[in-house]
Amino acid sequence: MENKPGTSVRELTLRGVIIGGLITLVFTAANVYLGLKVGITFATSIPAAVISMAILRKFAGHTIQENNIVQTIASAAGTLSAIIFVLPGLVMIGWWQGFGYWTTAAVCAIGGVLGVTYSIPLRRALVTGSDLPYPEGVAAAEVLRVGDDNGSVEENKKGLKVILWGSLASAGYSLLAALKVAAGSLSTAFRVGSGGTMVASSMSLALIGVGHLVGVGVGIAMIVGLLISYGVLLPIFTAGDLPETGAIAKVISSTFSHDVRFVGAGAMAVAAVWTLLKIIGPIVSGIKSSLTSSRARQGGMEVDITERDIPFPVVAGVTLASMIPVGLLLWLFTKDTSIAHHSTGLILLSIIYILLVGLLVAAICGYMAGLIGASNSPISGVGIIVVLSAALLIKVLAGGEDPTTLVAYTLFTAAIVFGIATISNDNLQDLKTGQLVGATPWKQQLALIFGVIFGSAIIPPVLQLMLTGFGFQGAPGAGENALAAPQAALLSSVAQGIFGDSLDWNLIGLGAAIGVGIIIIDEVLAKTTSKFRLPPLAVGMGMYLPISLTLIIPIGAFIGRAYDKWAENHGGEPMKRMGVLLATGLIVGESLFGVLLAGIIGGTGKEEPLAIVGESFESPAKYLGFVIFAAITIALYKWVQRQKA
Repeated sequence: MENKPGTSVRELTLRGVIIGGLITLVFTAANVYLGLKVGITFATSIPAAVISMAILRKFAGHTIQENNIVQTIASAAGTLSAIIFVLPGLVMIGWWQGFGYWTTAAVCAIGGVLGVTYSIPLRRALVTGSDLPYPEGVAAAEVLRVGDDNGSVEENKKGLKVILWGSLASAGYSLLAALKVAAGSLSTAFRVGSGGTMVASSMSLALIGVGHLVGVGVGIAMIVGLLISYGVLLPIFTAGDLPETGAIAKVISSTFSHDVRFVGAGAMAVAAVWTLLKIIGPIVSGIKSSLTSSRARQGGMEVDITERDIPFPVVAGVTLASMIPVGLLLWLFTKDTSIAHHSTGLILLSIIYILLVGLLVAAICGYMAGLIGASNSPISGVGIIVVLSAALLIKVLAGGEDPTTLVAYTLFTAAIVFGIATISNDNLQDLKTGQLVGATPWKQQLALIFGVIFGSAIIPPVLQLMLTGFGFQGAPGAGENALAAPQAALLSSVAQGIFGDSLDWNLIGLGAAIGVGIIIIDEVLAKTTSKFRLPPLAVGMGMYLPISLTLIIPIGAFIGRAYDKWAENHGGEPMKRMGVLLATGLIVGESLFGVLLAGIIGGTGKEEPLAIVGESFESPAKYLGFVIFAAITIALYKWVQRQKA
């Protein structure tokens, strides 16, 4: 049953908020781990919807709108956790020694709430008044509709079983890798002329799942990025720098981190700017439409229940009022530092920056969520633009002060804007789902604020657990098993390069030129074919993420495409959804095991507390791991295919 004008159905309920909050706590922990490991988070709307339906079916009077509220709250886990793309940078540069609970939670909460308020006037421009596909929002709506149909209990049970077994399988392989019985990755470095490059791949079932969800288009784009970085740039940049004998992997890895990744950064920055230029018009129209609706309701005009947002005056008031705690956080950050005498100017600059740039990044991320889904949103590209622009402005005001302090202040300011980006991205995706199932927008928007609060409560302790258990690469005292936290490392390097006058603008310029070329190719493809595209941000990600973490994603994408082709002739959309649920289970299982392993490491103080074999077993573990990994992947997909019966 969908929500009809003038009717009232069970929607925003206490039990829905509690269920959504519990799911959010679990999935946020999983996303923090996955994001720190590979720089990618996963959308949780669909699995949250399935779990919600299974639970709410035990209660009387449940509705599709109430299920939608649960998935709206829980979906915050897939986006607010992306704050980890910035905050770990404060540890990496040695400014923070840990993640203070209340400070970290406040940054997440304020940025997230602002993300909700900024996205509300964008709903009409990018959701109801747009033909953007919103793939994940549409998929979530379909899952909710299936769950609301009579006689669908069995299908829901199958979906939950698929998620469970996918989770158990991925967690099981992660356990084997932690025991050192099976290798977690394979790699080899080799010479190309006078330079060199490498091929590597993580044997991660979670990344197989990521690839399945992002699709072949993104997978191919990432391969293009890998070929540019590892096939062209890395051999050129390492030419003449490799030792004549001995291992070359260290030099290759260092060159990639310090040179090649900044080329990728330039490519992503150009792609994000291009996106913004394409959506300025719809943004202005959407804001005008939102104001018109608010005036109509105030004048007593009846507005369809599915068009009722939180009133614009309330939105504007909350946004402006949020600047008070923002200013307080910034003052506390600067009061005992070498830039304390610049506090007033810096705080005013940051507040104006957050107010203005926040709306722009909300629009960029909302648009991209509609185009390719929340999982593939341009958070990284937006983050680069945010850090670059914020650092340049701060340098103009206080450029003569201690560079480390200015870098830290830049990252702290950028973290708040990053919170805006993550939640606006998620909110518009959820509002598309709500539009399709007849939900009330203002109730969804309020529910998302609840999700932000739940997520903000769990992110600080999980971050601290990851720091204690693993550490972050590049941070003082980090071990060889430290988490890559690739985006945080990249954004920190950008800020450090600006304030230290060491940023090689030639590398960023080269990346920008490559980005322009990719955009041109993508636009040509858009005009000449309806099947093939080359998402510029996906190419950029393929350029700057380590190959060990990205090569497996396209493999997962092609596996997902093969499965979908089979499903088209064997059950259609219901069987396609089973594949989506399996991919989600693969991600959740490995991610949650990572959280558990971090706790064990933190408790024991050992980097490999579960290892039961020594280094002598390293070679057999590689062959054994490859066989087991391939066997599990094939067996899982074959098993899901048999669920058709």
